[in-house]
Amino acid sequence: MNYGIIKYIVGSVAKIVGAAMLLPFAVAIIYSEREWLIFLLCALAFGAAGWVITRKKPKNTAFFAREGFVTVALSWIVMSVLGAVPFVVSGAIPNVVDALFEIVSGFTTTGSSILTDVEALPRSILFWRSFSHWIGGMGVLVFIIAILPMAGGQNIYLMRAESTGPSVGKLVPKVRNTAVLLYSIYTALTLMQLALLLIGRVPVFDAFCLAFGTAGTGGFGVLGDSFASYSAFAQNATTLFMLLFGVNFNFYFFIISRRFKTAFAMEEVRWYFTIYVCASAAIALNLFFSGSFVSLREVLFQTSSVMTSTGFASADFNLWPSFSRGLMIMLMFTGACAGSTGGGMKVSRFVIYVKTVAKEIRQLAHPRSVKLLKMDGKPIEHEVIRIVNVYLCSFILVFAGSFAIILLDGFDLTTSFTAVAATLNNIGPGLNMVGPTGNFAEFSVVSKLVFIFDMLAGRLEIFPMFMLLSPATWRRQG
Repeated sequence: MNYGIIKYIVGSVAKIVGAAMLLPFAVAIIYSEREWLIFLLCALAFGAAGWVITRKKPKNTAFFAREGFVTVALSWIVMSVLGAVPFVVSGAIPNVVDALFEIVSGFTTTGSSILTDVEALPRSILFWRSFSHWIGGMGVLVFIIAILPMAGGQNIYLMRAESTGPSVGKLVPKVRNTAVLLYSIYTALTLMQLALLLIGRVPVFDAFCLAFGTAGTGGFGVLGDSFASYSAFAQNATTLFMLLFGVNFNFYFFIISRRFKTAFAMEEVRWYFTIYVCASAAIALNLFFSGSFVSLREVLFQTSSVMTSTGFASADFNLWPSFSRGLMIMLMFTGACAGSTGGGMKVSRFVIYVKTVAKEIRQLAHPRSVKLLKMDGKPIEHEVIRIVNVYLCSFILVFAGSFAIILLDGFDLTTSFTAVAATLNNIGPGLNMVGPTGNFAEFSVVSKLVFIFDMLAGRLEIFPMFMLLSPATWRRQG
């Protein structure tokens, strides 16, 4: 284990968190809030600590899969602890566990909250809360790769450990250039949505926070009713951009490169939009025939919000018929595309699961037939299938263990089940007590700690957290 390079990267994360706090510091100055001093001191303290840690770059920069998983897990934990400090010191969220829950929910782009009156918070705190979505959406380690030359081509292990989906590769020959390209697309889409929100006369402060929340598919709002108070134009624009941020970013790279045939041949993207359209149509029909007066705009907004794991709410889908609520739960697990900022298990995995089952059925009917699994016209490597299957087993184990612990709080099954689903899939709202108009405040400290683990495990796709906690990771080889 190369502890030197791990320490160096974690120190770089501390510097980035410190630099990021200069933005809420500026917001506090603009709105004459006393929190300006807290954010300034945090920025200076974290920046100084990071500078001390990274002052001397390690001579050994060898970096492999084990270091990648451990570094990513440690970086996200350190980032979360540092990010929670302004909440506690300012008194906005004085309880340490609650503050950690809130910031982990922000960085992992989950959007679940323990707050009961969000509008009572200072604007600088609200800004930091929403900006954490933008930081976590594309990934802080991807950002580090983009700005710091560290370990040459070996930093692909960092990107693979932090990025979502069953397989991550380079879009261009150099990993650093890939990271720059991803952040450029991410920033451009954010600015495009920000412009539309401003055109739709959304207040400037709200527009920034909502754009951050949409880009990271996080869902923290600045109003108590989330998105219900905003205009139809703002809701429609956000519906579109939630969907766009849930698309595999490779699609945008192919479009920019004018490789249109390759872009539109991506099976996952086609499945993603097909699932969205079919689910929206089914929910709309169910609501219509059940006599529920819900507009198509609200259906499209909520379906997009849940499938992409954004978590904004323009209507309380907790009040919808059982069929519609059941579909929403299914969408929580399906999630968005791999290589996007969205959560869930990812559409690509479900495509592989469906193809695997179909192949096995054909194999049983015709034992001598040989059929390769393909995605986008290319054979799916056995290693990818193995990892996808192991991920499913790991997901079920984490979900079952978390669900069992949460049940000890004594809440109803729907609340407990969807609370775990919402946090492990980085969705935000669930049903019943944790629905769009509820929150996680009533859960015990133990349950909140479980949710914190689930949010981190869900965002990092489980394995980095397992690697960090496994004794085998720290055992010397040989």
